Amino acid sequence: MFTDRTFIVTGGGSGIGRAIALALGAAGACVVVTGRTPEKLDETVALLGEQGADGIAVPTDVRDPGAVDALVEAAVHHYGAVHGLVNNAAGNFVAPGIDLSPNGWKAVVDIVLNGSFYCTRAVARQMRNQGTGGSILSVIASYAWHGHPGTVHSAAAKAGVLAMTRTLAVELAPLGIRLNCIAPGPTETKGAGAALWADDTARAHVLSSVPAGRFADPTEVADASLFVLGDRASYMTGECLTLDGGQWLGKQVYGQ
Repeated sequence: MFTDRTFIVTGGGSGIGRAIALALGAAGACVVVTGRTPEKLDETVALLGEQGADGIAVPTDVRDPGAVDALVEAAVHHYGAVHGLVNNAAGNFVAPGIDLSPNGWKAVVDIVLNGSFYCTRAVARQMRNQGTGGSILSVIASYAWHGHPGTVHSAAAKAGVLAMTRTLAVELAPLGIRLNCIAPGPTETKGAGAALWADDTARAHVLSSVPAGRFADPTEVADASLFVLGDRASYMTGECLTLDGGQWLGKQVYGQ
């Protein structure tokens, strides 16, 4: 499905990013995983190797455009080309907007919005130079369009990524480059759990908001991501696929 194609996955050291990287590897892709913790990236590369897939780790701070350019150069040097990108790197924590510090705001916006743009820009330029086209997927959340108390920094940043995706989908379509988003709901990952539901009470409260009655498994998000990235979605661009067990549709004010 993805044989002879190379994908960069940001935030590939754990959670959804690792699941997508492993799924891409299982489908035949060469995978470049990046993030700020080399040990976690090395674990992902080892798991890729165990399933017979080819992957390398290139530690990168996506907030640094120069480092992002170097990441793409490293991928091209190792594999010859880049055919896809998954913008998954993120940061999040719950805080009322009125009490959110400027540094807290900047930290999340720099990673989610600026980092996604720097990576998208660098990879799209490489795709243009190659003349191959490609596919770019950004991982966001449904509160990018409906908002959510306590997540103004993340919601604003992810809304920006959605707007970026739709804008660049039009600009880059003539080059054969597709851009889409996926919006997972609550997912069984250690990182998100620690940030958004710190204890059993908070977890139960979040779970009660999901009509499907369960959290997503990272492999489910990965499977949906591969569909969007792949040729079966070749006419899909500028869209966002929601995968949240009906959570945002089930929001209510009146009744039971």
